Amino acid sequence: MIARRVGDIDYQLLPGADRKTTDIVIERDGVIAVRPPKHLTPEQVDALVDSKRLWIYKNMAEWRDLNAAHVVREWVNGETFLYLGRNYRLKLVSDQEVKLKLKHGYFCLSRDVIEVGGEQAAKDALEAFYCAKGQQRLLERVHYFSPKVGVVHSVLQVKDHGFKWASCTKSGKLVFHWKCMMAPPKIIDYIVVHELCHLHYRDHNAAFWNEVDKLMPDYAERKAWLRDHGASLDL
Repeated sequence: MIARRVGDIDYQLLPGADRKTTDIVIERDGVIAVRPPKHLTPEQVDALVDSKRLWIYKNMAEWRDLNAAHVVREWVNGETFLYLGRNYRLKLVSDQEVKLKLKHGYFCLSRDVIEVGGEQAAKDALEAFYCAKGQQRLLERVHYFSPKVGVVHSVLQVKDHGFKWASCTKSGKLVFHWKCMMAPPKIIDYIVVHELCHLHYRDHNAAFWNEVDKLMPDYAERKAWLRDHGASLDL
C-alpha cells in the first residue's frame, strides 16, 4: 500500500488489479482504500479520487456516525457479550476446568483468567471461543451455500482479520473474522454468500450483486444491518 493525499483526502493506494473499474472502500478503521485497474497511473488515481470527493465526504460522515456507537465493555459480572446476535451475561466462576464456556445462558469465565492475565487474557479467551465456534458454523454454512453458488472452496480459516469481515482468494481459500460470530445468523449467511460470490466475480460490479441477489433477495437489508451495527460487534 502507498499513502497518498489529494487535497484534504488521505488514502491508501492498493496494488493495481485485473479489473475495469476502481474500487474505493471506507475500511472499518476509517481508512480510505483505493484499488485501481493495473493500467492507471498514481496521478490518474488521484484525479479519480478527487472526482469522488463528495461521495467520500458522505461515506466518511456515515462512518463517524456509526462508530460513535462503538460499545466499550467491562469484564465484570453481568456485562453482556454477543453471540449469534444474542446478548449473554458474563459470570466469573471458580474451579472451572476450561477458561471459558457458554453454560445455562451465561458466558462463564474462570476468575483465574482475569486475576492472572487481566483483561487481555479474558479477551483472548472469548476470541478463542468465537474462532472455535466459527470454524464449525461457518464451514457448515459454506458447505450449504457453495453448491447453490456453484463454487468449490479449498480452505476455511477464522481469525482476527483486521478491518475486514471476510475475504477470499482465487484458489478458494476463505478467511472470516471471528467477530462475524457476534452477528445474527442471517447476517453471517450474508457474509458467507458475499465471499462465495466473489469466487465468480472479484469486483463489486452489477454481475456480482446479481449473483448475490439470486441466493439472497433481501441482501440489501442484511448489508445495511452490517453497516449500521458492525461497530457494536466488538469486545
